[in-house]
Amino acid sequence: MEKRKIKAALLGLGTVGTGVYKLIHRREDVMERTIGAELEISKILVHDLKKTREGVDASLLTDCWQEILEDEEIQIVIEVMGGIEPARSMILDALHAGKHVVTANKDLVAEYGRELLDAAEEGKCDFLFEAAVAGGIPIIRPLKQCLAGNDISEVIGIVNGTTNYILTKMFEENMSFEEALAKATELGYAEADPTADVEGLDAGRKVAIMASIAFHSRVVFQDVYTEGITKITSADIAYAKEFDSVIKLLGVAHNTEGGIEVGVYPMLINKEHPLASVRDSFNAVFVHGDAVDDAMFYGRGAGELPTASAVLGDVIDVARDIEYQCTGRISCTCYKELPIKAFDDVKNKFFLRMQVKNQPGVLACIAKVFGDHKVSIARVVQKRVRDHEAELVIVTEKVKEYHLKDALHELQEMDSILEISSVIREY
Repeated sequence: MEKRKIKAALLGLGTVGTGVYKLIHRREDVMERTIGAELEISKILVHDLKKTREGVDASLLTDCWQEILEDEEIQIVIEVMGGIEPARSMILDALHAGKHVVTANKDLVAEYGRELLDAAEEGKCDFLFEAAVAGGIPIIRPLKQCLAGNDISEVIGIVNGTTNYILTKMFEENMSFEEALAKATELGYAEADPTADVEGLDAGRKVAIMASIAFHSRVVFQDVYTEGITKITSADIAYAKEFDSVIKLLGVAHNTEGGIEVGVYPMLINKEHPLASVRDSFNAVFVHGDAVDDAMFYGRGAGELPTASAVLGDVIDVARDIEYQCTGRISCTCYKELPIKAFDDVKNKFFLRMQVKNQPGVLACIAKVFGDHKVSIARVVQKRVRDHEAELVIVTEKVKEYHLKDALHELQEMDSILEISSVIREY
């Protein structure tokens, strides 16, 4: 009896694409038992056909998208090129042609997820994107399927390995931000232009995707407040240690009565919290549901094979659906239209560090300004720096973002306030 074969095309042969190609070949001997059919990469779309690619069958390479699109034997398209275009147009073309799509493209899913999922639903195709968030960690499928019986109220996570590595080095080895970034770049964790990582943009796209799925309501990247780690200093790290906390860049999404709160920013988090122990380039996502209570997903957040693991998991899922003729089972789960809460109305606790004149009455003046703007003080630490200058650390109770912003604006106008050095949220 002739073995059945499912053919797939790979779009892109960079780090992730190469990892997917390697992993499929590594699993070749068990793929038929896993799926019920053979899985074959029959074409690979690349930009430069002349480039030497070790370990890759050159006869599979093509620079013509139409060749893949018009090949009726190709049932699955695996997009690992990245970027918005031409990936978006190619995926839409593939879905409209009845081909199933697996992607690792977080930028695309965060921005055009609804359009792509609608196209998949219309054609009864699978469109899966586990690798778009947190590399090798399973989180999309758990949110869509395993935790589908829950009303999820919170998703928070460390979803950028570069920033987590930098903050780990600052905390454990007393490096400055600049030293830790240089080390991350040397090891290949940070890009030549690290802006998307260190300013929270990469994490913001991932949080938009997770929030959309967790709360069944569309959240796009523009809805996410983003703040990076470039202003975190050694002094902030020292105070975090003193307060039995660490500083992490967290993606935070809450489903509240007033709407969805969603943002990415550095936060002090107590050492007892499970996320506090996530070190180096590892990622973790913490979920709270009404039935499951607390659950955490932890693992490698990036890299050739961890990301390829997530991609191949999706490909195997699609192949099984094809074999059992049940494709298009799970499409868009955003059946609600919840409002996105204005970030100014979100409540947070804050850690504030400021340099003030070392003279009587300064603390009383600061307390009055905070009181006038509905900011309650939970803790004050004052350290003398020089004869005429003191460093003041204030930890607030939960306060609306705009109340704190107004209070800080007024404080900056006072002669006795020399500098507001740090404003960091506290989990």
